[in-house]
Amino acid sequence: MAGLSTKAIKTRIKSMASTRQITKAMELVASSKLRSAQSRAVACRPYFTALYEAMNEIADSSRSFESPYLRQAGPGKTIYIVIAGDRGLAGGYNNNILKLVYSQMEDGAAVLPIGKKAVEYFKRKNVTVITESYAEAASVSIGDCYTIARLLADGFLSGDYQNVALVYTNFVSLLAQTPAALPLLPLTISAEKQTNAQRAMIYEGGSEAVFNAIVPEYLGGVLYGALCESTASEQAARRMAMDAASKNADEIIENLNLQYNRARQGAITQEITEIVAGAEQS
Repeated sequence: MAGLSTKAIKTRIKSMASTRQITKAMELVASSKLRSAQSRAVACRPYFTALYEAMNEIADSSRSFESPYLRQAGPGKTIYIVIAGDRGLAGGYNNNILKLVYSQMEDGAAVLPIGKKAVEYFKRKNVTVITESYAEAASVSIGDCYTIARLLADGFLSGDYQNVALVYTNFVSLLAQTPAALPLLPLTISAEKQTNAQRAMIYEGGSEAVFNAIVPEYLGGVLYGALCESTASEQAARRMAMDAASKNADEIIENLNLQYNRARQGAITQEITEIVAGAEQS
């Protein structure tokens, strides 16, 4: 940047100041959205924890209990539900999750992408995309999650795919977000010892029917929880990225101001030298 005129440096300072205003505004917006996503994630956890406990109780209520959702995982087509963002400027959030799932995929695997970045990535990689109906992650509702869950459950029962996995980003803290792959189907139920009263519970329609009816609800809940976790992770990553960009802009502006002052001082010194030289010649 040596040799730039004071006018050019001043233009750069003005440009960087405008950039800093944008990054600071995006940081504040991300902070607001992060709080909202965290609240949703925390609020839904008790309900889905209760569902999972109910499934364990039902599965353990009878020694002869069987369900097609509990069949052993075997070779066959796998479908991945991948949750990514709609926009960039979020550090490594999108790249980390997309690289994770792509490294685990086998030939013939398919994806159900949630988020514009996921749709674009897998289409570019020529991976089979089940549907693009959820390309806007920000607009996916809890009702959409239950619709996806029923789609997955029906496809699993009909044998369209043998395994279902969910890939999302787990929100650990503002500074840490971890990509995670969670097997959804077939289910793994950890049966625990129960009291005689629990074992004596009678389910109308049969325990298997009740269990099979709960599974899609449970899957929808897990999916919604993962969506909230991913949204919180995206906003946290974007907040940190914009904070770093703002600090970088501050540093650049500071350096430009130093260069501007030096250039201005140099111009003044040059002007004084020329005046003195002219006076001596006359």
